[in-house]
Amino acid sequence: MGKLVRALSEDGGIVCIALDSTDIVAQAERIHQTSAVVTAALGRLLTAASIMGSMLKSEDNSITLRVAGDGPVGALIAVTDGVGNVRGYPVNPVVELPLNGYGKLDVGGAVGQGVLHVIKDLGLKDPYVGQVPLVSGEIAEDITSYYAVSEQIPTVCGLGVLVNTDLTVLSAGGYLIQLLPGVGEETITRLEANVDKLPPVSQMLHEGMTPQQIIEKALDGFSPNILDETEVSYRCDCSRERVERALLSLGREELGKIAEEEKVTEVGCHFCSKKYRFNRQEIRQLMERAKK
Repeated sequence: MGKLVRALSEDGGIVCIALDSTDIVAQAERIHQTSAVVTAALGRLLTAASIMGSMLKSEDNSITLRVAGDGPVGALIAVTDGVGNVRGYPVNPVVELPLNGYGKLDVGGAVGQGVLHVIKDLGLKDPYVGQVPLVSGEIAEDITSYYAVSEQIPTVCGLGVLVNTDLTVLSAGGYLIQLLPGVGEETITRLEANVDKLPPVSQMLHEGMTPQQIIEKALDGFSPNILDETEVSYRCDCSRERVERALLSLGREELGKIAEEEKVTEVGCHFCSKKYRFNRQEIRQLMERAKK
């Protein structure tokens, strides 16, 4: 389980959310069998999505983040509910690249140039859809840019994933800091100084710091009040019923072709890799339902 902590500065001007997503990213790596750089890229996006989901007003709300770049990873998808439970997948799970100029996994090179799409389903008639060009493909900078451009909220985002030599996840997590309206220049200057002194978030977690301690370090001098602590996880909501609805959407004619050509039809979930199998009789039953 991941641990997510939300806090508010004593003066009410700064919101800070920190997440230890090590278990979440480790589960994603086990499901998708990702290479190191893809684990880092997908892990950062899953962490960002979970934090953003925790800011929604209802558990039934959701956010979908889609990073569509021209790099070898293709696209990355992450979907969160209104608590912060998250799931996701990469189009290409295995990408091998040399380390970047800083000796780190080259997430930006794997993602490339492109667009970050943000889709918020808030239970209204139509979802909110926003998009911004990718700043670096490193994910944290791109999330920061989205909030600045699309929502006009001053935001600082830090994301990180440490991968072991055996490709398992050593640590993963992130934080998001937002300034509320009316914050003065002195507060901004002090907060910027705090953020500049923060080590990489994956390093802080690897050294044993908790999300609450990361918040206290980021908001040093602002007397943060902890609002809540939540356990979040990698959670897929696929089911046989959902797959049946997807097959029904193909229409009677297409289902007829499938029944004729395939003895057993197998449909896999992108998010959890679970397989759902339908024999010819079951496909023909779906044809009759589609007819009605």
